Amino acid sequence: MPAEFIKIYPQNPDERRIRQVVDVLRNGGLVIYPTDTVYGLGCDIYNSRAVEKIARIKGIKPQKNDFSFICYDLSHISDFARVDNSAFKIMKRVLPGPYTFILEATSAVPKLLNTNKKTVGIRVPDNNIARLIVKELGNPIVTTSIKDDDEIIEYSTDPELIYEKFQHQVDIVIDGGYGGNIASTIVKSDSDGFEIIREGLGDTSMFL
Repeated sequence: MPAEFIKIYPQNPDERRIRQVVDVLRNGGLVIYPTDTVYGLGCDIYNSRAVEKIARIKGIKPQKNDFSFICYDLSHISDFARVDNSAFKIMKRVLPGPYTFILEATSAVPKLLNTNKKTVGIRVPDNNIARLIVKELGNPIVTTSIKDDDEIIEYSTDPELIYEKFQHQVDIVIDGGYGGNIASTIVKSDSDGFEIIREGLGDTSMFL
């Protein structure tokens, strides 16, 4: 069966629609949703089969994944990442926002993602739809960006075209309006300070 294609307005998300998405995630489904940058593909972090499905769609081995976690806020960050006070203050200042922070992972992460990676990406996007889904679910979701096969247009922005491409690979595609085509800025944070891994959307001056 093809995926459901549902409209949710970012400024006034329908609670019933949010619950519908969360029910799918709880049952191991995959969802494509808008963020404050590009559209993302996600699943419940506690469903290993769903994580494996995302890895297959991306054409990578689960152990080699670079998936990040979308969080509602930073209240549960210590469950998944180790972060010092100075980094936490910066994160609190810029999040929600278009940043992915690469942090030292806790022992919970390798088990969740079936990987031996020692870092984890943390995202708190400035988008009501993504954050309310996570809030209703009660835990973060695994996320990866929707890439386009076009060499010129790296990221798909039109939810209808995204639906056409992924309708037989996922369970729900959310139409939250046109997405962006610039990804998040990726910032690595460790004991040596900050390092810009990828410059995307968002001011990077505070990390330099």
